[in-house]
Amino acid sequence: MKIIAIAAVTAGGKTTAVNGIKHRLKNTQSLHFDDYSFEGAVKDFHKWVADGADYNVWNLKPLEDDIIAIKNSGNCEYLVLDYPFAYCHHMINKYIDVAIFIDTPLDIALVRRILRDMSNSTGEEIREELDGYLKYSRIAYEQMLKDILPSSDYVIDGSLDANKIIDELVKIIESM
Repeated sequence: MKIIAIAAVTAGGKTTAVNGIKHRLKNTQSLHFDDYSFEGAVKDFHKWVADGADYNVWNLKPLEDDIIAIKNSGNCEYLVLDYPFAYCHHMINKYIDVAIFIDTPLDIALVRRILRDMSNSTGEEIREELDGYLKYSRIAYEQMLKDILPSSDYVIDGSLDANKIIDELVKIIESM
């Protein structure tokens, strides 16, 4: 079994890509980072970056347990992780066969996040979210571009159409 980590900033296309891969490659399972609640999860990303951006503060034991269970089951050829950290977390990096970063421009990711998460929000709520993004969140996205992108084995242009991104991902996986 091969384990593939798909990383990107929030709203960078990870989930769409992972679901597309599962649709195109039979005998594939996935795990999604956002399906878990982790001890040590960062609440203040600005402070987290200022304190050194330690990805290991998240306790990823529940994710690790699920990776091990799927690996031991022998029930799939590929396990695709919708997972933002690539090789930057000591608990999970030892399981990853290939890490792929979807390099989505921050403006595109921000617009996607607003469209996805704030469709029923007021203008004032959206302005508050944008203010928070500028003051607190953007720094964490920039940190990912400094840490996660260069630690990945492959980088895909996140401004491409979703189907083209999935095509590229499938080609990489099938070449493993």
